[in-house]
Amino acid sequence: MFDYTENDKEKIIKGYFMSLKPLRLRLFPPKQKKQFIALSIIMEKIDVNVEYTEKELNEVLIEIYPDYVTIRRGLIDYQFMTRDKYGKKYWVIKK
Repeated sequence: MFDYTENDKEKIIKGYFMSLKPLRLRLFPPKQKKQFIALSIIMEKIDVNVEYTEKELNEVLIEIYPDYVTIRRGLIDYQFMTRDKYGKKYWVIKK
């Protein structure tokens, strides 16, 4: 969706994350490209082989950022993940 460099990624890490281990987001970026980069970093913590229930995904995301709903919505909107039509099951879109 957006092209970015390792330098772009480092800027997002320094500007928006408190730590990488454990992964903690300080602020969700306001601009789309920065959101995409932040979400791609978060995706590194999501198991591509797991089908998550909404509750399970929320439990993973709340550890990263208190507003886990915004992160979950971003993962869907930017097509990192998808869900069933009922919003009960979530999984990674394999590219």
